[in-house]
Amino acid sequence: MTDSHCHPWDLLEFMADAEEERWLSGTAAAASSWNREQFEYHEGLARKAHLDRAPPLLLCFAIHPQLSAGNDFSFPEGLDLLGSLAGDGRLDAIGETGFDLYDKKYREGEKIQEKIFLNHLEIALAFNLPMVLHIRKAMHKVFPFSKELKKLPSVIFHSWSGTRGEGEAILKRGINAFFSFGTTVLKNHLEAMACAATMSPDRLLLETDAPYQPPRGKAFSSWSDLETICSCIAALRKEAAGPCSTREELRQITTDNFFRAYKR
Repeated sequence: MTDSHCHPWDLLEFMADAEEERWLSGTAAAASSWNREQFEYHEGLARKAHLDRAPPLLLCFAIHPQLSAGNDFSFPEGLDLLGSLAGDGRLDAIGETGFDLYDKKYREGEKIQEKIFLNHLEIALAFNLPMVLHIRKAMHKVFPFSKELKKLPSVIFHSWSGTRGEGEAILKRGINAFFSFGTTVLKNHLEAMACAATMSPDRLLLETDAPYQPPRGKAFSSWSDLETICSCIAALRKEAAGPCSTREELRQITTDNFFRAYKR
């Protein structure tokens, strides 16, 4: 299995043996971080996975758009670190970055989010890195950057919440986009379910956003949820008479997509 977006550092709060579970489940994953401590922890896990020939842990770093609502985070410091990591070849992707206008406190930081996103985009273009986007109630903010985004190796839309039409419009603009689905498909999120059922299979990814998107009845999400997510999407695709409508087919295509999206 593959997990296109997760937070192993934060998962430690719930699971001391989280990395062991990832290895035992055979899950390759992309880990997102937004400060040095998180990144260096993930980098240590990635190094150990490589030495042990375990499934890879890919490394992502960015200033999360929700941080625009805080007063205790140094954006210049974070951007300096991002530039340094990209320049040293220590990143597989820049993310998660983007726009979050879901809540009033985040909407008040919209201008800050725009500035940070532009800085991230410039670095991604300079070092030819994929971007992982966090977009909540803000799809209209993405389209003006189509010309720049189409120059990137890929753009991964984490926890896709747009419509099928918006996804098709992004692809028609020449953006090498991938759309990732997690536990929202287990929670009767009708738009996510419809997109997961009908999206072109070569654009599909699976994710947990561990620990932040728990299925109903759980306190957190983890890699053990991937099989359930995969089975659910396969069933939705079978009902829609679409390709990759068995769990085995979907597991294989999303694995292939994962490594294509992250240039591996």
